[in-house]
Amino acid sequence: MKKITIIAIVASIIGFIDSAYLTIIKFTNSPIYCTPGLGNCESVQNSQWSTIWGIPIALLGALAYLFLIFCFVFEQSIPVLKRYSDYLVFGTSFFGFLYSLYLTYLELFVLQAICQWCILSAICMTVVFITTIIRLKEQQLRTSK
Repeated sequence: MKKITIIAIVASIIGFIDSAYLTIIKFTNSPIYCTPGLGNCESVQNSQWSTIWGIPIALLGALAYLFLIFCFVFEQSIPVLKRYSDYLVFGTSFFGFLYSLYLTYLELFVLQAICQWCILSAICMTVVFITTIIRLKEQQLRTSK
């Protein structure tokens, strides 16, 4: 397995754990841990933008990270993934990256509150997105030879 794929898997696993934690907090109405002085996670977690149609954004993020992990782990053993994994991962991470940008914008300029867990997820998705660009570029170079 290539180093760039390992980086993407690690970022996806961290993103999944982060999103799963936020999902559990949302469903159980438990208090969220926020490092003192780093922001106001409670405000972000309870904002109107923390759900879509009653579904926690964190749950959608956790599912996206699970899908990415699945693609990375099985891309060489499942024929359809062998052929389309780079594109599926790119599409998922591109959407996740753009949505993370939107949510970060809302945190900074609308809510004026930062959630360390949300920022961690945005960083993880950005790392995955960058690795997929590199993977696609490598694939393009291989096929053009």
